Amino acid sequence: MAAARCLAEEQRASPSDLNESEGLFLCIFESGGNLAHAHFEPASVGTAHKLRVGVFGATGYTGQLLIELLRAHPYAALQFATSERESALEDGTALIRAEEAPLDSVDAAFLCLPNGVSGAVAARAVAAGVRVVDLSADLRLESAALYEQTYRMPHPAPQLLPAPYGLPEIARSTLHKAPYIANPGCHVTAVLLALYPLARAGALSDAPIIADTKTGVSGAGKEPKPESMFCEVYGDVKPYNIGRKHRHVPEIEQMLDKLQPDRGALIFAPHLVPLEVGLLATVYATLKPEWTLERAYAEYQAAYAGEPLIKLHPLGRVARIREAAHRNGAVVGVSEGAGNTLILTCAIDNLRKGASAQALQNFNLMFGLPETAGLV
Repeated sequence: MAAARCLAEEQRASPSDLNESEGLFLCIFESGGNLAHAHFEPASVGTAHKLRVGVFGATGYTGQLLIELLRAHPYAALQFATSERESALEDGTALIRAEEAPLDSVDAAFLCLPNGVSGAVAARAVAAGVRVVDLSADLRLESAALYEQTYRMPHPAPQLLPAPYGLPEIARSTLHKAPYIANPGCHVTAVLLALYPLARAGALSDAPIIADTKTGVSGAGKEPKPESMFCEVYGDVKPYNIGRKHRHVPEIEQMLDKLQPDRGALIFAPHLVPLEVGLLATVYATLKPEWTLERAYAEYQAAYAGEPLIKLHPLGRVARIREAAHRNGAVVGVSEGAGNTLILTCAIDNLRKGASAQALQNFNLMFGLPETAGLV
């Protein structure tokens, strides 16, 4: 299992040495590096005691933002960043090829790599004792067969499945000290945060759940594509892969099946809108007959009252992209529809809570750091 590196002594420390209430601890190993013979000394949090991290795929939108966030993180120090095509970032930071990455020099690695590539790198890093937060889809689905059906290619690392699923507001207890974490997709994050309190309470009827999402163009990635060019996007709203065709449907339903298996099927309608960043999920969900609007809203208050990165609006107020864009959390709204149908809204920044900021939140949890370190 990967561990927190004590840089000053060039020794490795147990992940339990990072205590949220006590601060960081130095682990001074005695002969043999056996944890049974180790003793611990409190240490102030300084540059010498930061966790060493690497970023694979540093030139895409998520990788660039992740490096920006890591540089402001009080407990992390960037050791390397990779790119297969570029030699340096705009600020002069040198980039190396993924195959040259010195895994023995880091405690954790963030993978901002393509689907089908990332899983193999994750397996190599985990085998080297490095903790991993994977921002690709390779570890999100619990079944290799479902992955192959959804992404139409063999799974690159089936031995890592099932992986802890990195949506902290839902699965926080599985993330502490996890050796690797699957970072959720942006649409998935927004839809699940909109539905979670109802599904947790078993309040959803067996009627179909309709999730309409609208996301900025950065969600399509940095690679040039005709459909994301300015002239194709500007002045238009484009639905794509609607119904049950989108590859995020199995990911959303995988979690909903755990929360409330008797709920209705998901109908998913993502849209591309001419914005740089931001994602809004508008979800139409029907309650069981015994549920009222007020009772449902009380579930949201109970679920999100203590969540540091979730802002719950008063009943009837909707979430908007401008409230979440360029911020690291999510905004949730609950509104009345007709009959027993609610209209749920959740806004996030697709590159932040939908990707890089959530990856950092997961990193904090896996190492026992304050959850919002580097995020607020």
